[in-house]
Amino acid sequence: MNFLELAKERYSCKSMDGRRVEKEKLDLILEAGRWAPTAKNLQGQRIYVVESEEGLAKIDKVTPCRYNSATVLLVAWNKEEVFTYPGEERDSGAEGATIVATHMMLSAKSLGVDSCWVNFFDPAKLAKEFDLPENEEALMLLNLGYPAEGAGPLANHGTRKPLEETVKYI
Repeated sequence: MNFLELAKERYSCKSMDGRRVEKEKLDLILEAGRWAPTAKNLQGQRIYVVESEEGLAKIDKVTPCRYNSATVLLVAWNKEEVFTYPGEERDSGAEGATIVATHMMLSAKSLGVDSCWVNFFDPAKLAKEFDLPENEEALMLLNLGYPAEGAGPLANHGTRKPLEETVKYI
């Protein structure tokens, strides 16, 4: 499958069957994240694999959006391992972690594992539940797993605006 086909097939799976992702596949997904580019190659991402009953219960305390996934990746970044851009108003923390998460999400799909990017949580509550170090900031949760019977993309999944509405040549 070429990349465009992969990108078109991937959707946010909001109904998982509760099976854990196999270690071999999970290792490949994590490795894809490790090879994602980050500003100045600082690699400030921190990935927490949540699969224990206790950990999943903590996820459930901060969001209703686990969707029965038995493998959840908490993606964060180390605020001390960022590149600050000119103007000093932005840094690479969220950007790098986002690229890492996207690599893992697309790698998962290439391995037959569905995913759902979750931002519906209070980052401070999530950090407290997992006792994240003060120098780390949570970006998102990535649910991984296999679709439950009847799961599928939203009805409008295949609908996209024409390039002319979203791309401008200047």
